[in-house]
Amino acid sequence: MRIVVLSALLLLLTGCFSPDRNCKDFQTGTFSFTSIVLGDTLTTKFIRTDSIEVDYYLNRVDSSSVRWLSDCECIVKKMRPLSYQESKAVHMKILTTKNNTYTFEYNLVGDSAKKQRGVVTKLSN
Repeated sequence: MRIVVLSALLLLLTGCFSPDRNCKDFQTGTFSFTSIVLGDTLTTKFIRTDSIEVDYYLNRVDSSSVRWLSDCECIVKKMRPLSYQESKAVHMKILTTKNNTYTFEYNLVGDSAKKQRGVVTKLSN
């Protein structure tokens, strides 16, 4: 009986935990995202306004439209895709925020089975 009570208490306390999400602070500004692709560490810098995102990646500049669904979720879609794969919109959801970083998950719209996660650092407003 004691185990049941402790388990219920633990479940109650952890169920009430809500991660810190100050998403509005991360909707605009200059950001950096580092990822590992085929063993190489690659960094993307991007500047986001309320509706446009400009990415600087491997000496290439790309523009995307940004449509916010809520304070913490948006759809990003390349404005001039070079391939069918690039033409697919990406759903992004901010999971947690801390200081000048946010952790997010993203996937191609309609493909929620292949969600990935990343961490973005805000460099400036």
